[in-house]
Amino acid sequence: MAVPPVRAAVVAEPLPDQPLLSIIIPVLNEADCLDQTLTDLVQRSWVMHHCEIIVSDGGSDDGSLEIAQRHPCRIVRSGAGRARQMNAASSAAQGKTLLFLHADSRLPQDFGDLIDTSLSWGFFRIRLSGNGLAYRIIEAAINLRTRVSRVAGGDQGLFFERHFFESLDGYPRIPLMEDIAISKKARRLAVPLVIESAITSSSRRWQQQGIVKTVLLMWSLRLAFWLGVNPERLHRIYYPQRG
Repeated sequence: MAVPPVRAAVVAEPLPDQPLLSIIIPVLNEADCLDQTLTDLVQRSWVMHHCEIIVSDGGSDDGSLEIAQRHPCRIVRSGAGRARQMNAASSAAQGKTLLFLHADSRLPQDFGDLIDTSLSWGFFRIRLSGNGLAYRIIEAAINLRTRVSRVAGGDQGLFFERHFFESLDGYPRIPLMEDIAISKKARRLAVPLVIESAITSSSRRWQQQGIVKTVLLMWSLRLAFWLGVNPERLHRIYYPQRG
C-alpha cells in the first residue's frame, strides 16, 4: 500500500513488543480533548498489555503534540487530511488489527473482549455524549442506518484486520467521506462485526452549530457524496473555516 513518507517516533514507554491492536488517533489541533482521550486509554490494563497507541498528527499548532508526548504512545507526522494521516499511521503500526479512533471519542470499557482480531472488519454502535432526547433519537437513527447499510462513520471506531485493510489499499485519498468510502468497499468483501457495546462520541458539533442544522448538513453531505459530488467540494462545505 503506497503512502507518503512519514516520520514516526516512540515517545514514551511502556509499549508492547507485539501488540494485538494498534489504536490510531488522527489529530489536527485537538488539544481540548486529546489529553482526556489518551489518559482514558492508558489507564486500562488491557490497552497497556495488548495495544499500541499511535497519534497521527497532521500539523497541529495548538499543543496537541506536546500532549501526546506526555503519554505512552507513538507519534506519526504526515500532511493534513484524515485519510492521509490514518494511512500514514497504519504503515507504521505493528498490531494485527488496526482500530481508528477519533480524538474526542471513548471506547467502551470492555472493548478488548469484544473485538475479534480474526475477523476482517467491523465497528461499534454509537452513543452521543450529549444529554437529552434529541441525542438519543439521533444515535438510534445512526445505529439503525449503519446496521442495515453496513456503512459506518469514522466516529464509530472502524477497525480492520491488517491484511484486509491492506487489500483495500487503505483509506481512499479523499478529503472527506473516506470512512463511508472504505466501508462501502469493505462490505463487498466481508460482513462487518457490529459491536453492541457503544463507543461514546462527542456531540460538540451538534452543540456548537445546532442539532437541526448539523443533522441536515450531515445528511445532505452523504446524499451529495452518493450522487457523485466531488469530495473536495464537500470538504469546503463541512470545514468552511479551512477553505
